[in-house]
Amino acid sequence: MPKAPPDTAVPGVARGNAALLDAFAKHLTGRPEHTRGAYLRDTWALARLAGAAPLGTLTAPQLRRFLATLHGRGLAGRSLARMLSSWRSFYGFLLERDATVKENPCAGLKAPRSPKKLPSALSPDEAVRLVQIEARDPLAVRDRAWLELAYSSGLRLSELAGLDVDRLDLDNGEVRVWGKGAKERIVPVGTAAREALSAWLAVRATLKGANTKALFVGRSGARITPRAIERRLAEWAVKQGLPRHVHPHMLRHSFASHVLQSSGDLRAVQEMLGHASIASTQVYTHLDFQALAKVYDAAHPRAKKSRVR
Repeated sequence: MPKAPPDTAVPGVARGNAALLDAFAKHLTGRPEHTRGAYLRDTWALARLAGAAPLGTLTAPQLRRFLATLHGRGLAGRSLARMLSSWRSFYGFLLERDATVKENPCAGLKAPRSPKKLPSALSPDEAVRLVQIEARDPLAVRDRAWLELAYSSGLRLSELAGLDVDRLDLDNGEVRVWGKGAKERIVPVGTAAREALSAWLAVRATLKGANTKALFVGRSGARITPRAIERRLAEWAVKQGLPRHVHPHMLRHSFASHVLQSSGDLRAVQEMLGHASIASTQVYTHLDFQALAKVYDAAHPRAKKSRVR
């Protein structure tokens, strides 16, 4: 965890700033571990940028220069936006704690934007090859279940790792998910995923700590972590012969793209993904266009580029 005792000298960070960050770490107790970790990493980065300057004295122009520095080092717009959000939360904490801090210097700041990239998706054949792993041991049975569920229902990584047994209704083929902003949605679960989940539940009942509420657990009975899912997915992608790195969000993108290609129902995909705005879902229409463009370029005689003689 990126925190240090206030009395410990941290290279590049003023002692007073280290003490503030230690207090901020305690303030974040109870937050989801990945959120807490991101906030602390980002505020420690701010403290290193500030050097000897007290964090409570930093101004908006200084923070803007820090963002420009990080942008110049190659940080993407999304990473900078997350970092700015962390800083904004830190200064909100500081406003309540320190009477000398009169305003949040992050209030009017916006992170530099990077060009928006289209999400990467697997082809239908690649997706099927990935999820059809040989479930020869308990962990492989578990992995087959969350792979099938992630591709069947388009869950986010945090939703997958945080899923409890009582959120699953295999009889009706659906799962209730708590998404962003603590919004609940009900998503269909496909037949292959239901079969894989049934197999996992039977194995799970024999494991240590099977009475826990977590759906996906390890051998010790503890809930599987998002990092463990990422690692196992990368390993399975290699074993299944996929020619590229596969990350959990790629399964979500593949789900959305394949459902949209089959149904053409953008609103339904929006609801299943849990997007608050249709604009977030419309990016998948560009994926469809890319697929169609490749077919056109390969098949249409007028699409082929003439050679320069």
